[in-house]
Amino acid sequence: MFGQAINFGNLIGGVEIDFLVVAGGGSGDGGYAGGGGGAGGLRTSYGSASGGGAAVQNKIKAATGTYTITVGAGGSGSSKSSGSSSSIVDPNSTSITTAGGGKGARHYGNGSGGGSGGGAAGNTTNVGGNGTAGEGYDGGDITGSYYNVSAGGGGAAEAGGPGFGINSAYRSAGDGGDGLAVAITGTSTHYAGGAGGTVPYNEMVTYGPGAGGQGGGANGVLSTGSSAGAAGISGTANTGGGGSSKTEHWSGSNHNAGSGGSGIVILRMLTTDYSGTTTGSPTVTTDGDYKVIKFTSSGTYVHS
Repeated sequence: MFGQAINFGNLIGGVEIDFLVVAGGGSGDGGYAGGGGGAGGLRTSYGSASGGGAAVQNKIKAATGTYTITVGAGGSGSSKSSGSSSSIVDPNSTSITTAGGGKGARHYGNGSGGGSGGGAAGNTTNVGGNGTAGEGYDGGDITGSYYNVSAGGGGAAEAGGPGFGINSAYRSAGDGGDGLAVAITGTSTHYAGGAGGTVPYNEMVTYGPGAGGQGGGANGVLSTGSSAGAAGISGTANTGGGGSSKTEHWSGSNHNAGSGGSGIVILRMLTTDYSGTTTGSPTVTTDGDYKVIKFTSSGTYVHS
């Protein structure tokens, strides 16, 4: 269920649980150039803001029973796909879900929509994918009057940078949008950054490929020769960062795009409220009076 996060259970003044839910990032694509993959959607109850510029979400009002945690995979760089969703489902089957990041565009294509949108590639008719409200920002568009440019993927805290060109001597790839810094573990950490746009072979060398956004977004790549091409770079695992596109000449070698980074789900509660019952081998740490349960793969938490 999308929209404002739900207060789980029917307790008033009962146990409250903070959460962070980040979906898998989108992959890149490519060809002559390609847009950056969008970051996975991000929702959190901790701090001062959630993804996409939304207000911080409501905490979970804990109900007794099993909370099912799904951690979304990043989009595949070999099959070039958007990321998968992450979620928390409570004992009453109500969920907090975030959308996987949108795939970056192939050359002369539009970015795909997702938690954050993938970046566009080509010319000014091409646009970035839409982010999901309350989760992330749009991918970058193509601007200027020239072609063969690529844009960055959107992040949880910022839209992807545009690909810009005036002529063959002045073209620049867009940076990936930054992710959101969340200190739910006790340490401020960026999650859900978009990937930078790529650079066609022997072009835009002065300006370089786009930088990946803070929060696991991959840097764009630069082809080193007319047929050598370059493989895309994958987003960082368990950040929801977007993967960057490959680049190659039409007659060049066939490379894989970068995969999106897998997502993450984190719960935070008072140590006195922590049951100690989990599956899926999450990492459990202590931050002052609180337990922090970090799921880097799917599992469960049982509240008693």
